[in-house]
Parts: sequence; C-alpha cells; structure tokens
Amino acid sequence: MTNAGIDVGTRRRIVVGVDDSSGGLSALRWAVRQARLSGSQLVAVRSWALGLPRHGGRRHRRKHHSPVVLLFAGNEQRLESAEIVRQAFRSAVGAVPRDLALVIETPEGDPGAALTGAAIADGDLLVVGTERGQSAKRLVHGSVSGYCCQHARCPVVVVPAAAAADGAGAIAPSRALVTSLNPGRPVRGQS
Repeated sequence: MTNAGIDVGTRRRIVVGVDDSSGGLSALRWAVRQARLSGSQLVAVRSWALGLPRHGGRRHRRKHHSPVVLLFAGNEQRLESAEIVRQAFRSAVGAVPRDLALVIETPEGDPGAALTGAAIADGDLLVVGTERGQSAKRLVHGSVSGYCCQHARCPVVVVPAAAAADGAGAIAPSRALVTSLNPGRPVRGQS
C-alpha cells in the first residue's frame, strides 16, 4: 500500500518492524517521527507464518502429537497482518499517517529474516522494538531485535518498550539504541 500523490523517487527508507507489543509501538512512533523529520519513505513490515492462530491458521492440539494445521485460508494471513499494521498505527500515532510516503509489506516468514530482507537498499535504516526481560515467547522463538542486529546490512535502531517520550511523543535520544553495521557483513558497495 502506498499513499497516493507522494513521489517516493530515490528517497531514503526507514523500514520498521510492526507488532502491537509495547516495544513494537515505541519503535513505530520513533520511525514515524524520524520519517517526518528526514523526509524518508516509511516501510512498515509485518510478517506472518502459516499455522499461527492470529494469522488465520487453525490449530488442533492432540494429547501426544504436534499441532496440526487444519485450514489454510490463502490471503487471509496477509490481510490480517495488514490490519494489525493499521491498528498499530492507530495505537501508536492516532492514525495511519497520510503525510508520509508509506508502504505496508506483509511477507510470509520469520520476522527477523523478513525485516533484514526488506532493509537492503542503499541508505535504509531498520527500526525494531524490544521488550525488557526474558519472556517465554523470546526463549522459544528468539529475539527479533537480536537477529536484526546480527544479520542486517544497514544500521539498526532498537527502541525499548515504554521509552521515555516528551509531550510531542518523541523518544528521548538516550533511550533508542543505534547499532553499527555488522562488521562481518559487507554493505553494498563495500568489499
């Protein structure tokens, strides 16, 4: 989805991972503000995976067996992911921004791989949120922000949950962590 009437051209892009956790909403607020300040295109990415109940899959659990996906509903996962993005914009900044060049992407797959795969153009900046502490979800699935910091080919901004904000909703610079490029991965144009 692209906002009509805005010429994207070769503008820099801010790629932001979107979910409705407090860390995800803080990252989305930071990315929207940064896109407005820099005139960058905003690319909101929400990945999905077959079988997750929230994305249109249905699971049937049996006592001594792995979960089995009983229904695959085609494009429902992409539509549900796009709706989660729109809801996150409403929660984070009041509405889907109409004053930005905005693209919503809903690729299938692992969130970390989807985000690092989306942020590959020259000048891209990847923004992700993070939660404090260890959750059961993080122990099972790993940390998306950690994956992005290790595998991205562009700078990564990690915004903590409930980051301090001023009256205008700006994240205090000391609360967002900008990681340097992964020295083990060459950036396009470098050897």
